[in-house]
Amino acid sequence: MRKAGTTLRPALWIARRFSFARKRFRVINIISSISLLGIIIGVSTLLVVMSVLNGFQKLARDMFLSIDSPVQLVSKEGRSMPFDQSLLSALQQVDAVGSAEPFHEGDAILVAGGVSELVRLKGLSAPAGRRLETLTAASRPYFTSGSISVGELLAYRTRIMAGDRVRLFSPELISLGLESLSEPYLMPALRIPEPGISSLFSLQKLFDDRYVLAPMDLASRVLLIPKGECSGIDIRAREGVGHLRLNRELSVWLRQREGGGTLELKTLESRYRDIFAVMELEKWVSFGVLMLIVLVASLSLTGALAMTAIDKQEDLFSLRCLGLEGSGLQSIFMLQGALTGIAGTLAGSGLAWIICFLQERFGMVQLPSKSAFIIDAYPVEMVAGDFLIVGLASICLCLLVSILPARKAALMAERRSRDLLSS
Repeated sequence: MRKAGTTLRPALWIARRFSFARKRFRVINIISSISLLGIIIGVSTLLVVMSVLNGFQKLARDMFLSIDSPVQLVSKEGRSMPFDQSLLSALQQVDAVGSAEPFHEGDAILVAGGVSELVRLKGLSAPAGRRLETLTAASRPYFTSGSISVGELLAYRTRIMAGDRVRLFSPELISLGLESLSEPYLMPALRIPEPGISSLFSLQKLFDDRYVLAPMDLASRVLLIPKGECSGIDIRAREGVGHLRLNRELSVWLRQREGGGTLELKTLESRYRDIFAVMELEKWVSFGVLMLIVLVASLSLTGALAMTAIDKQEDLFSLRCLGLEGSGLQSIFMLQGALTGIAGTLAGSGLAWIICFLQERFGMVQLPSKSAFIIDAYPVEMVAGDFLIVGLASICLCLLVSILPARKAALMAERRSRDLLSS
């Protein structure tokens, strides 16, 4: 170990000299500069693209969170769970929890005129409704005690508008109607609510296309959910707490809670697994494609290292005479490639950070059609893990590419040394 360390230190110093000192042949400097510039451009482009994709993913997540929550507590079996104030109070005691609100949710059939549509009905509590109004800067409540709010795309498809009245009932009511043929005492439960439409909302395409928002009392009557039960509890983190910590602390709380075996936690990612999986796949496919830029740039290192070996023949001969072996000569050129990769990666990462910071702060690059999007400029979110992965991949790539030319350069130096000694 000591011998390897003593060999590596002078090899690193020599590699640094070979990398950044002026060469006799200007073409070597040009090739080295092209390699360095290619790595800088490749790394910065890759990080900027990944940060933009992170921004779109965060935007989609925030839009889902307008109605949904980062974590939901639901029943493992059945469509409802019993709840009371003690359960909500216990959840509020968890350090990461900011709010816990019960909700009703299920499929329902909306009938307007001669058109019927299968919709997703979600009943919100009064605090949850006010939070939604604040989040979307709504000028008035989305719904009242006897009215509902319908997604714009759903309203367009069913040809309804604010002020209309519709009929709303669940598939369970149909089953109950069939049972009432033999059980007449069930007839009073067959009343179909006819709420008015208080407003139309536009939050996220998935919600706009099939969601109906209603107060909890109305939703419980439509979905036939018994009193004292709910579909689940929407749990949101307090200010400054991330969703990963929230999920972790709630998992610990649920394991410790007696009877936790009948309940489970569902994260936003698990509920919309397909959507987030596609976005994550798009991000890492972009990583693989744009990494080719770094690969092409690092391959140009082979020419730079080979020409450096030719340029530094006399120096390498002197080092050979001083006792530096073939492995030591090889390590010099490998370290030279690694130093170029490190310099290019650091510069590229810094450039990407500056571009993303300016885009995040000032929105320099605007979206093509502002009217077609809910934002004006490309969203950006820098993730430290992405910078680390891209940096390590770039440096390792440069190091791997340097192995073959380093071996050839070392053999060339040894052969040159033997020729000089024989002459």
